[in-house]
Amino acid sequence: MTQRPVRSVLVVLFEGVQSLDVTGPVEVFVGGARAAGRPDAYEIRTASLDGGPVRTHSGLRILPDTSLADAVAGGAPHTLLVPGGEGTRTPDPALVDWLRTYAPSVERLVSVCTGALLLAEAGQLDGHRVTTHWVACEQLARDHPAVTVDPEPIFVRDGRLATSAGVTAGIDLALALVEEDLGRDAALTVARHLVVFLRRPGNQAQFSTQLAAQTARCEPLRDVQHWIAEHPEDDLSVPALAARARLSPRHFARAFHAETGTTPGRYVDRVRLEHARRLLEESPQGVQEVARAAGYGTAEAMRRAFVKALGTAPADYRRRFHTP
Repeated sequence: MTQRPVRSVLVVLFEGVQSLDVTGPVEVFVGGARAAGRPDAYEIRTASLDGGPVRTHSGLRILPDTSLADAVAGGAPHTLLVPGGEGTRTPDPALVDWLRTYAPSVERLVSVCTGALLLAEAGQLDGHRVTTHWVACEQLARDHPAVTVDPEPIFVRDGRLATSAGVTAGIDLALALVEEDLGRDAALTVARHLVVFLRRPGNQAQFSTQLAAQTARCEPLRDVQHWIAEHPEDDLSVPALAARARLSPRHFARAFHAETGTTPGRYVDRVRLEHARRLLEESPQGVQEVARAAGYGTAEAMRRAFVKALGTAPADYRRRFHTP
């Protein structure tokens, strides 16, 4: 009988860590192993720099299994998981040095939320496409220009590197890793147990259009934003929106971008996509009806928009997320 591999998972702990970034993936790994009938499929350990307890961002006290030095004394782990939290904002230089030394040796390098900031500081993300919590994407891209930061997906796989967006996205990423390691049935079982989806597509958007873009301070532009949200099926071209704001198209486009941080066209695309997603999730309307209601006109136009933005077709999206 072929001996099945035991994958060692080392979770890095530090002051100010986000507790859910630690416990969420760990629960998924443990649950997946049990669901597969292989409780020893993962050997999970936690470690801090000196082996001492750490305080999480919320004030919880976590006692690690060992120190980081002892954790790698017998060799590098298969999977190194670096969680996020407020402690990533001003990282301990000794922790960054440890990551710089030992992260290159692991088979699978994983960050959850702002754990990507620690890996970037240690030079482990250069030349890779990654994501992180949306509030930290701009900082990550600015401070580390050699890293390709994608602010949209909930997780990104790039070779042996896997990075996730904020907090609960770490659970989505862990489910994807369990599916890869132990099969779909194990991942589906633990997803049901945790009452989460198996699985949100990795490139599902992190947040809504209203959160992604700033609300305009100028009242005519703010009114246009509200109009777009309430009438996605209408003519939302720049000339039509400019007329509503009583501005020339050129002035409107410049002012809208300056106030919201995005172009009118991209804002409209996001609103329509979000509206279509919500209808597919919550309404009984057919795909063609949803396409018209969301302003796409045809099912094919909506399909192209979904594939481009989410990597999945509307029908597949509905199968995953529709609530009867």
